[in-house]
Order: sequence, then C-alpha cells, then structure tokens
Amino acid sequence: MSYYLLISITLFLIGTFGMFFSRKHVIIILISLELILLSSNINLVIFSIFLDDILGQIYALLVLTVAAAESALGLAILIVYYRLRGGISIDLISLLKS
Repeated sequence: MSYYLLISITLFLIGTFGMFFSRKHVIIILISLELILLSSNINLVIFSIFLDDILGQIYALLVLTVAAAESALGLAILIVYYRLRGGISIDLISLLKS
C-alpha cells in the first residue's frame, strides 16, 4: 500500500509544480490539473481497497467523469480561442477579461 501512496504523492507534487512553474502554457496547466485529479483518484481507490468499502471507487469514477468533462470543455475553449486569436498564451488569454 505504501508504494501506491508514494506514487500518488509523486503525481500530486508533479502536478502542483507544473501548475506553479508553467505560467505561460495553458495546455501544461490542464495536464497538471489532470495529474492532481489522478493522484486523488489513486488515493480514493487505494483506501477503498484497504478499508474494504466500495464508496471510494464510486467517488473515483465520479471524479474521472468530471475530469473528462473538464478537459473536453477546456480544450474546446482553447481550440476556439486559437482560431480567433492565433495563439493560446496566458498573456493573450488575459485579454478576455476586458
């Protein structure tokens, strides 16, 4: 069990560092967010198996569904924005606020 938790912590840290150190690339930020959600799913499944309870696995499926919808919507918005502006840099996206 400790190896799986170590993998989960490693994925979470990689995702966190990716979110904070990649301020210019939107796709890397989305991938880092997916890594963070994946590490939480690994924790849910591991503790579900350890505690012999199915509820953690059901929550993991729900989180996977939400993550898939989030990434599909995010990528669709990025594709539309790229077609309109010609780039997907964070600096260009900040123009949406005005």
